[in-house]
Parts: sequence; C-alpha cells; structure tokens
Amino acid sequence: MHATSARLGLGLAAVGRPAYITTARDSDLGDPAERSVEALRERAHELFDEAWALGIRYVDAARSYGRAEEFLGSWLDVHPERRAELTIGSKWGYEYVGGWRMDAAVHERKEHSAAMFDRQWPETLAALGSAPDYYLVHSVTPESSALGEEELLGRLRRLRADGVRVGLSTSGPHQAAVIRAALALADSPFSVVQSTWNLLEPSVAPAVQTAHDAGWTVVVKEVLANGELAHAEPGSRLEGSASGLPVDVFSLGAALAQPWADVVLSGATTTTHLRRGASAHPVAAPADLATDPVDYWRRRSERPWR
Repeated sequence: MHATSARLGLGLAAVGRPAYITTARDSDLGDPAERSVEALRERAHELFDEAWALGIRYVDAARSYGRAEEFLGSWLDVHPERRAELTIGSKWGYEYVGGWRMDAAVHERKEHSAAMFDRQWPETLAALGSAPDYYLVHSVTPESSALGEEELLGRLRRLRADGVRVGLSTSGPHQAAVIRAALALADSPFSVVQSTWNLLEPSVAPAVQTAHDAGWTVVVKEVLANGELAHAEPGSRLEGSASGLPVDVFSLGAALAQPWADVVLSGATTTTHLRRGASAHPVAAPADLATDPVDYWRRRSERPWR
C-alpha cells in the first residue's frame, strides 16, 4: 500500500450517473448508449475493489450522484466485513432528477430545507444499508438557507448527537465566507467540510486551514478541476510546473501537500486512473497557476453534461 493511500478518498460523482461535467467521459466510460445502471454498477464495484486493494478507505457519495449510494450499498452487501474499516461520507440537499438520461434538461435540483433533509436521510440509510460516518449539506453557498434555518440546524444537532459527523460541502467563489460563517455559528453542528481546492482555484486555503485548526476534518474535492488539470498542452506553464510528472499525478500531489488536507478525493472512473492517483506524492504547489475565482466558477458552470 502506498503511504499516501490512507489520505486518498474515492469520489463517486462521475460514476453514479450516466452524464456529468468531467472531460473525456466517452474515452473513460465508453459509448453513452451503453451506460446502463447495470454497467455503471459493475464499474463502481470494480473501483471499490481496486480502492480497497490500494488501501483507500474513504468513499464519498451524495443523494444527487444518481445511484452512487445504492452502488456502494450493494458492494457492502457482498463485503459486510469491510464496513467497519471504511469511512463513508455522503451529502444531502441536492436530488438527482436526470432520469438516467444523457440529454436531460436538468440533472439535479438543490433544496436546503428541513423537509428535504427529512426525505433524504431515510433514503441514504436505505441505499447504504447503514448510516454514513459523515453527512454533509451539499454545496452550501452564501445564498443557501442552511446556516440560518433553526429548524434544520436543530435536526443536524440531533444527528450529531446520534454519532454522525455533520458537515457541509462548499462551491463557488465565496467558499471561504461560507466556512467562516459555519465556524461562527453558536453550537455549530458542523465538524467536517468538503471544499474545492486545486491549482487553478486555491482561494479557499486560508478558510479550510482555520477549520482544520478548529478540529474539523477537511476533505478536498475537484483537485483535477473536472479534467482541466488531467492533461497539459505541450510547452504550457502547467506542463513546466509538473517537471516531468504526469500532470494528473502532479495535481493530486499538490493537494496532498496541503497541511490542512485530511482527505483528498480522486474522482477516477477507471481502475488505471485510480492506481495513478494512488502513486502520487506530495509536491510543492506553484502559485502562478491560480486563476480568478469568479472566472473559474463561471467556466465550471458552463461545462456541458456529457
């Protein structure tokens, strides 16, 4: 087992549903017409087996990731003895509405209400077969009601009292403000945060450092920027910064080097990519690749589902 594998996690955003915003899906997943539920379940189980063999023990799912929780639950049905060694994080607050269609007009719907929590928590329990270790409000932004609705916060505090680590994931150019607001809550139920950090969008670093120092677990997502950091143009600054390392391995290594990063997610859709990620070592992150956060998130919002 590679020494860094214990800090890697497997994220299921790209394998729990037929369409997603990552690049190169046709080459990784094959013909879109062949992305049946059964085919993606089989692929997910192969990834779980490979992750287990590599020593990866963190798995990240969400209600909006199509059938990701169900795929993980069915794998655990076959390997119940492995559950105790895994840390499972899942998220609520988005629901998958794509109907397993590549051409769906809308793939997911966001709602951070107590009613949504009441509906999705039992769905998560049924799909996984047991409670997740971490349960996060999915994609909290400054516009979200999640940090100000006392009815919801009361439910999250009760969940914390039941032994589930409660957290939030963040998105958008104002991730840092959301984290600081969550840290400032009286009797905050939160102790886990999952945020986007990568070489193009590192602006959240000071806020997650503060959360880490406060005892929160920090999970890093989208370290390959949905594929932008998986490959580099010859002669580009990114290629030069990688200094001969494969760019995807370099980008993962930069995230692993962050002192506040407890778990770094791999969004691998193939066992080959998962093994490459497990070979990553911490490397110094160059500052000159960072882009404007507003521009980064605008470009992300324009990525097509494919």
